[in-house]
Amino acid sequence: MLKQVAAGIAAQFGSSCEVVVHDLSRDPERSIVFIANGHVSGRKEGDGASTVVMEQRRTNDPEPEDHLCYLTKTPDGKILKSSTVYIRDGRGQVAAILAINYDISRLLMVEDALRDLTSTGEPSQTEPEKITNVNDLLEELIQQSVALVGKPAALMNKDDKVRAIQFLSQNGAFLVTKSGDKVAKYFGISKYTLYSYIDMKQEGKTS
Repeated sequence: MLKQVAAGIAAQFGSSCEVVVHDLSRDPERSIVFIANGHVSGRKEGDGASTVVMEQRRTNDPEPEDHLCYLTKTPDGKILKSSTVYIRDGRGQVAAILAINYDISRLLMVEDALRDLTSTGEPSQTEPEKITNVNDLLEELIQQSVALVGKPAALMNKDDKVRAIQFLSQNGAFLVTKSGDKVAKYFGISKYTLYSYIDMKQEGKTS
């Protein structure tokens, strides 16, 4: 039924409207079970989860609030008006996500042209969120952890690496398949050391 609803929304609003159904019971690397107008973001059925889906899996929030009418950006620069709706099963648990992404890039160009003619001041800009597939998410999180510490991995001491790995753990990096191998290699540590750094964080939370 959810796939039928998604197809109907896409048909109603045309080829600029991408509608995606994520099944949260599946591997996050292939959570998309239906997508209409996938050319909008360049994704297809069987592709991995977005940042929103990974966040829900990480927090397992039983009562997430729908995120409606916000801006996102595709890797190739399209600006989308997006909404994320959490779908619950018969027990009231979040089982799927319905995502609607409408490409407003051309509309924004028209809006900018009209604003130039009508505005008397500087236009306000809202930085859109980036749509990230799970395959790219780990790399992006690693780069964010490096930026957080403020030095490249080769120059990090133990405390720096612990801080970076705690950041990765908090943001769901280790939900990605085989992420431990990649993170350990990136920071030049063994997997045993990696897990010990993660355990240090967990002990800190429970003490």
